[in-house]
Amino acid sequence: MMRSAVLGLLVVALGATTSELDSQYVLQRYALQMAEMPVPKVVVFEYTVSQAGLGNFEQRHVLYRSGLDVRDETIAVDGTTLREKRVRFEQRPDRYAIDRIAPRVDAYQLLFLHAVRDGSHYDYVYEATPLVKQGGTWVDRVTIDGTTFLPRTVQFQTAGGTAHGSGTIAYAPAGKYWMPVAASVEAIVDGKPARERITWSDYRFPPSLPPSTFTPPHPLPLATLPPI
Repeated sequence: MMRSAVLGLLVVALGATTSELDSQYVLQRYALQMAEMPVPKVVVFEYTVSQAGLGNFEQRHVLYRSGLDVRDETIAVDGTTLREKRVRFEQRPDRYAIDRIAPRVDAYQLLFLHAVRDGSHYDYVYEATPLVKQGGTWVDRVTIDGTTFLPRTVQFQTAGGTAHGSGTIAYAPAGKYWMPVAASVEAIVDGKPARERITWSDYRFPPSLPPSTFTPPHPLPLATLPPI
């Protein structure tokens, strides 16, 4: 009798995980998760960027970030590992961070479109419309993961000057964080098609990085011969 009761509870639990949730409930959970989701201040990762159209290339990088401080090392170009990596130092926010990209319910109207089965659960697709007209880049669709209630993919439009296009950014868990794993953009620039793809991998979250990580090396003083 006890065994039958336990099996019955398991069946109920499994059924609950495979049934669709109310779309408004998903949005409420999404808003809560976005408010609480941490964003790493210190992170190290690899990324690969490839472009086709106006310029054709592929590069592999290692990036170190602590707050706004960035050290970006190019370690391979077009499949060839560089003998001497190219290092660039910058100060800039992470433009792909989940708190900068994902549409918030206080800035967007999110209209439920449909649910998509993802293994043993459903993900939820919403059309996104900015509450205030935006230029530059704006989100037009978001897919919310039905187990974490965080954005699985974010689709966006971009326009400015002689360029316009659209793209998608995919996110996934990395440790306790929710990080970008792939992005693709197709655009028309000066009347010509252009494509870009970025993939991120090997995320690490050290407690800190030494200040020397973000300090450009000082050139050695030029040697001068004493006058004869």
